[in-house]
Amino acid sequence: MTIATLPAYPPKPRPGDRVAVVSPSAGLPEVFPRPYELGLERLRRDFGVEVVEYPTTRKMAAPEERARDLNAAFGDPSVKAVISSIGGDDQITVLPYLDRELIRAHPKPFFGMSDNTNLLAYLWSTGIVGYHGGAVMTEFGRPGAMHPLTEASLRAALFTHGEHELRPADTYRDVDRDWADPAAFAGEPPMEPGSGWTWRNADRVAEGVSWGGNVEILSWLLMADREIAPDPSVYDGCVLFLETSEDMPSALDVFGILRAMGERGLLQRFSALLWGRPKAWSLESPNSAQEKVRYANDQRAAVLRAVEAYVPSIPVVLDVDFGHTDPQLVIPYGGRIRVDGPAGRVTVTY
Repeated sequence: MTIATLPAYPPKPRPGDRVAVVSPSAGLPEVFPRPYELGLERLRRDFGVEVVEYPTTRKMAAPEERARDLNAAFGDPSVKAVISSIGGDDQITVLPYLDRELIRAHPKPFFGMSDNTNLLAYLWSTGIVGYHGGAVMTEFGRPGAMHPLTEASLRAALFTHGEHELRPADTYRDVDRDWADPAAFAGEPPMEPGSGWTWRNADRVAEGVSWGGNVEILSWLLMADREIAPDPSVYDGCVLFLETSEDMPSALDVFGILRAMGERGLLQRFSALLWGRPKAWSLESPNSAQEKVRYANDQRAAVLRAVEAYVPSIPVVLDVDFGHTDPQLVIPYGGRIRVDGPAGRVTVTY
């Protein structure tokens, strides 16, 4: 893989344009239609776009089939943006079937997160800015209503160019409802008080192109040596942003991944680190309030331990709301981020 230039922003859609909805990871709209249909309704009604679905959007499909739909969505000149339905765990197997030259010739905003880190990193290495966040089933299909911070961030990222300041959420949620239960969509989900952001080395300003995503997926890309620049100097001065998923990796695993990135010489290239608020609860691991606090504190300590070992002087901001918790702020993947410690501000360019 070679990277000739840093990623460029693709043209943005306008209300009324056709927007592709795809399932590059898992066809979960087939299994859980309620959040999917709700998300589509909001895309059409509130965002005013025309939704275009593909053969694998609503079904579990082989990697080659999912790649075929992605190639078709990017290659269709009438489609102005591409949005993922949800994440999954095997999108890395889709990448070899993508047509890089077709996608490079038809750059479009792509929105996704979690397992979609694979495609976001692929677009980065293809020279296209992507958007970390905004899956149909999770953000657009949120029970009750879209969170105002999520909606404002998504609307700005989808339709506009320019700066957008990220702000700490007053309340947040990491407890999920069972999508198979109709009662899960009966009202607004319960929220908890937000704790704000935690800054380290906040005496300086860092600004650069972003790279990162879900840390577990990035670890797989690193192991497979996929979409990782052979010359790490490509990442010099970039802002690293990382978050963890509902799989809830242990603090030891998080430290191990960051340590491996440090030993590879990657961590030392970045000018700042944004770390997403840890998701400390899942349907498979329904932690108590005390267990949630312990898990999140252990993860933060692991991150800072790795930072101290490899990049002790860079600015770090913990608990930024861009990961698997709610609300979710969109991060431009390959776009510019300004981390202003003295002002306590993080500004992204959409």
